[in-house]
Amino acid sequence: MTAELRLGKKWGLRRMATPEGHFTMVALDQRPPITALIAAKRGIAPADVGFADMVAIKRLLVDALGAHASAMLFDPNYAFPAALQKLPPHTGLVVTLEDHRFRDTPGGRLSHSIVDWSVEKIKRAGGDGVKVLAWYRPDAEPDVLAHQRRYVQEIGQECRRWDIPLVLELLVYPFPKSARHTVDYVESPEKMPELVLESVREFAQPKYGVDLFKLESPLPGAALPARDGSPQQTTAQNGFDRMGSICQDAGIPWVMLSAGVTSPQFVRVMEYAYAAGAHGFLAGRAVWWEPLQHFPDLGRCAEQLRQQGKATLVELAQLTLRAGNAWHADYSAFDTMQAEGELCAAYA
Repeated sequence: MTAELRLGKKWGLRRMATPEGHFTMVALDQRPPITALIAAKRGIAPADVGFADMVAIKRLLVDALGAHASAMLFDPNYAFPAALQKLPPHTGLVVTLEDHRFRDTPGGRLSHSIVDWSVEKIKRAGGDGVKVLAWYRPDAEPDVLAHQRRYVQEIGQECRRWDIPLVLELLVYPFPKSARHTVDYVESPEKMPELVLESVREFAQPKYGVDLFKLESPLPGAALPARDGSPQQTTAQNGFDRMGSICQDAGIPWVMLSAGVTSPQFVRVMEYAYAAGAHGFLAGRAVWWEPLQHFPDLGRCAEQLRQQGKATLVELAQLTLRAGNAWHADYSAFDTMQAEGELCAAYA
């Protein structure tokens, strides 16, 4: 009964969703992209970007967009001290666990958690969900694959222990230059879908304990063809459909990440995704990147976030309500209870 109920996981996902059961979430846990933006605008090296500038931007994002998102994705190092007090009570809180400082090896990329941060601390801090980014490509070296699988599986076990949803983000990455790979390349459109789909298929296995997938487009989001019934659209839709089928067969809801595409491009990504059964989005730069180009003029950034950023979120929310697949918690296990104390005894 405990495995069926998982009340904390269900409640966390409910907190992250709209009343209609869609996930219309905003990510502001990005660290390298925002650091690079500040550095470029200040004319300094990324390593010299100050804590105060990072905090100021993250506070702006929550202040301007928090009320319009079903949930927001925070990192603990900047977003928490910047804006936890500004997050509206009705907006869910998803918290990042992985460190952005991954380790590249000749055989592939290795993920690890932020120092002094854990699933337990996220739960104790009031998080509704734990987000983990696992860099993954099925053709990496066996020891790299083993590390990445073990990393996610151990976090999944901790999320079960603390009864909090695991939101798993998967990203394919280019190999670094090495004896095996002579160029640091981006995957071709022909190869990319299989890398994405095989990654999803691996982590859809129950042993990883994923409660919500955060997935990238199986084809470059900036180059998706118009949805005009052409053969190109059919080919592109097939990639999304296959991804949706894997998630549906596993019983795992899924949302899309924006991966740095523009707002109009991300709307098209979501049209493809919703046709394949997606439950929403967890997007960052597609929502707020353009308004932040006015940094260090924070007033102008805030103005554009409340106009352009909000308009993007509203458009995406309307599309989601119209075309998205709704998720609802399953509480049918309660129907089998027949006596006082049955829940307390079973829910270990």
